[in-house]
Amino acid sequence: MQQIDVFRSSTWGWLRGTLAGWATLLSCLIGVGFLIILVKWVENLAATYEISEDRLVIRRGIFMKSIDEVELYRIKDIRIDFSLINQWAGIGTITINSSDETTRRAPLVIPHIEEAQRRREALRALVDAARQRRHVREIDMAHEEY
Repeated sequence: MQQIDVFRSSTWGWLRGTLAGWATLLSCLIGVGFLIILVKWVENLAATYEISEDRLVIRRGIFMKSIDEVELYRIKDIRIDFSLINQWAGIGTITINSSDETTRRAPLVIPHIEEAQRRREALRALVDAARQRRHVREIDMAHEEY
């Protein structure tokens, strides 16, 4: 499996790209903010996302690790959300819906990602390529009310 991209949520992006981050920076003046930054950094360090030609691999944990995979051909939707501050900081939140067990109960939300727009477009292209390789077409079944 050849890695195409490896990334994690950005603590620096969170600091400069969210109101909570700016408030944390201001609270550094009284010392409390450094503890908040440390907690956020460890939280972001605990999850790594790897994209290959066939799957998105989610590695979570520092002491107790888990590895989960989403087959790219199963991804149905990739959404990106970003506020005005996020845009200024160059970060965004990527939300993935798929038919994979990983996202069956709730979408996979990857917050505070640097270059989120570029990563979303690259992931979208890989999803299309994975579907073509497997000859998979998506069919949505809509329930009609009479």
